[in-house]
Order: sequence, then structure tokens, then C-alpha cells
Amino acid sequence: MSKLLFIGAGKMGSAIAGGIVRAKLFSAAELAAFDVSSKAAADFTANTGVRCGSDVHTELAQAENVLIAVKPQYLESAIAPLKGKFGGKLIISIVAGVPIAALSSLTGSDRIVRVMPNTPALVGKGAAAYAGGPGVSPEDTAFAAGIFDAAGIGVQVPEKLLDAVTGLSGSGPAYVFEFIQALADGGVAEGLPRDVALRLAAQTVLGSAAMVLESGLHPAVLKDQVTSPGGTTSRGLEKLAEKGFSGTVMQAVRAAAQRSAELGKR
Repeated sequence: MSKLLFIGAGKMGSAIAGGIVRAKLFSAAELAAFDVSSKAAADFTANTGVRCGSDVHTELAQAENVLIAVKPQYLESAIAPLKGKFGGKLIISIVAGVPIAALSSLTGSDRIVRVMPNTPALVGKGAAAYAGGPGVSPEDTAFAAGIFDAAGIGVQVPEKLLDAVTGLSGSGPAYVFEFIQALADGGVAEGLPRDVALRLAAQTVLGSAAMVLESGLHPAVLKDQVTSPGGTTSRGLEKLAEKGFSGTVMQAVRAAAQRSAELGKR
């Protein structure tokens, strides 16, 4: 028996499985996976050490729990043939935009935890939020939390807030990458070599994020610690405010959240 079966062996599934193994939550031998793509299956095994089986029905019968990690457009074709065969197993889904009710209808189970992870899980720095269905026990929730803590952090929210999570941490890495690029471009415009500017920009974002998480201080307090009256940072912040930086970021989060809600109604 495997402790957890991954149905879908793409990059996100691989990142989560790798996190589980690195954190020693389970060994690679206690996990299993299945993917219709032989290349994805081979890459998954190469990256995680986890075996990929050739028959999903056999793997499902031998699994204690299941994590569904397929793309939304492939969900029905991947899961519909398995309806009624989950046998009361815990089902964890990272399929974007698919509500618990739809997952329950498709799988025939109400023991479902829906999760919105993000791509920094690929480097063990993910931010995930999860919500449980009506048949989920506290032990199920703790099991899911342990999996996503192994690849970064996991927080529990009501399902109705997962669209907001999608707009914030799900789409957020793209906003941060855009910001890093803009920081580096500014440095290049002032004469820094491109590689130096990019390294400084990325490390600045990494270090600043660590200060927020580790200090427990509000970002506004940390910002004030950097900002001297009439100094360089003050001048830069003035320009960001002039261009509507904060409001634009808020609008981006809300637009992505609204789009997530639209996709979930299809």
C-alpha cells in the first residue's frame, strides 16, 4: 500500500512529492504516482525517486490517500473512469478552479480537501491554502496541512476564499517576478550590469520577505525603518505613490480573484 498516490505527475505534483520526501513525511517508497504521459512519469521518478505505475486502477486500489494534480481541462477524462472506486480514501485536489462540490460529483466522494498551491513549491517555498469538504475529519485536514507545510507553508481557509487566495498567492509569483524584473531594469538604466542587477533585485525581494515572516513586524513598520526623512528611499516611494503602485497591485489581485471565480462557475 502507498501512503499517497499522485494522479498527475507534472511539475507541481513533483514539487509536492519532493517536499514530502525531503521533509521525511514519507519516504519515496511510500508514495506512488500515475500519469498518462510516459515522459512526465519518467521525469517525476527522476526528480523525486517515487515510482510511477502503469495502471491507475491498480495504483488506486493500493493507495491509502490520493492527490489529484492534473490540469483542469484533463480532470474529467482522468477521474470520471474512477468514479466510485475511491473507497472512502482522502482525496486532495490541487486542480485550479474546480469546487469541492464538482470534485465530489466527479469522484463520488465527500472526503475531499481542495488546495490552491503556488509555483514556489518547486523550490520548497510554496504558499498554499486549503479547504475541506463535508466528509473531511480533523485528521484529514492535518494530513493535508503536513503535505503542504513540507513544500512551504499551508493555511486553512473557507472554500469561498480560495478565489481570493488564487488572486493573491496563486497568481502572486507572476507579480513578484514582474517587480524583480522592474527593479533590475532600473538598476541597468543607472549603469549596473544586467546579471548584477538581477541578483541584487532577487536577493532584495527574498531578504525583505524573510524579514516580514521572521520579524513579525507589519510591512509598514519595516518600510519606515528603511525610509529616512528626505532621503533616497523617500524619494523613490514618492514616485511609486505618484504612479499608483499600491492600488495597481491591489487591482491585480482582485482581477485575478474575480477571474478565478468566473472559471469556477463553468
